[in-house]
Amino acid sequence: MLNPCDLGTNFIAENCYKIKIDDLVRKAQKELKITLLNAQIEALGIIVNLTTSRTKFNGEKFWFICPNCNKRVGMLYKHPLEDVIGCRCCLNLKYKKQRFKGMIESLV
Repeated sequence: MLNPCDLGTNFIAENCYKIKIDDLVRKAQKELKITLLNAQIEALGIIVNLTTSRTKFNGEKFWFICPNCNKRVGMLYKHPLEDVIGCRCCLNLKYKKQRFKGMIESLV
């Protein structure tokens, strides 16, 4: 009959090297953010930079830097007639709701 001591030394978890998945993911996310910030994105041959800002709960939000006005924006657009990329303000783009606002009221 075998006793527990016959199998050699007992190992306990506290004496072993540990790898937590949360730590690994956190490190990978940090490295990805640094890589993204150092990268320049090319869109239609135009270099677009990225930046970040702090959020309310101590997180980070990524932004594009508009190639025309250098403001941080969440969305870049390609002009429908020209090969120009920029934010809505720089390209003078309006939402459909803004464009047609007041047309019905003026007819009455």
